[in-house]
Amino acid sequence: MKYITTIGEKQYTVEVLDEKRVSIDGKIVEINFASVNDQPVYSLLIDGKSYEAYVYPNEDVWEVLLRGRLFPASVEDEREKRLRATGSTGPVEGGEYHLKAPMPGLVVTILVEEGQEVKKGQVLVILESMKMQNELKSPKDGTISRIRAKVGETVEQRTTLLSVV
Repeated sequence: MKYITTIGEKQYTVEVLDEKRVSIDGKIVEINFASVNDQPVYSLLIDGKSYEAYVYPNEDVWEVLLRGRLFPASVEDEREKRLRATGSTGPVEGGEYHLKAPMPGLVVTILVEEGQEVKKGQVLVILESMKMQNELKSPKDGTISRIRAKVGETVEQRTTLLSVV
């Protein structure tokens, strides 16, 4: 699984290869990572160099104190990032919005019908991808104008599933 890690203003792609190796932006590093006595203190070996980090969860980010510097960090897997990206690119309130598949997958359920009124945040479609079911929600209040997908259909990323006006 790949993760998108944002530290400050910089993004890194991190892929866990196995228990001892990770890839950071394509560079493979040897790691050993362990919690110290169930505290928010972690012992970290990276390519043989030892570090001690204090890690604190905070609302939307993790605060990491490393070598005397505090770093805000957020971590999300690729799937979460795609889902968030499709939900955050909100439509113009008066325009038509085309709900597109954020990833390839199987249309498991379509919870609305053409002509049905929907509210912002209402689940419209459930898309299964990588054995996970993802709820695709309406970004605005409106009416379903056209349903283009069918239950049981396999769709590619960016396939328009339905439209909301």
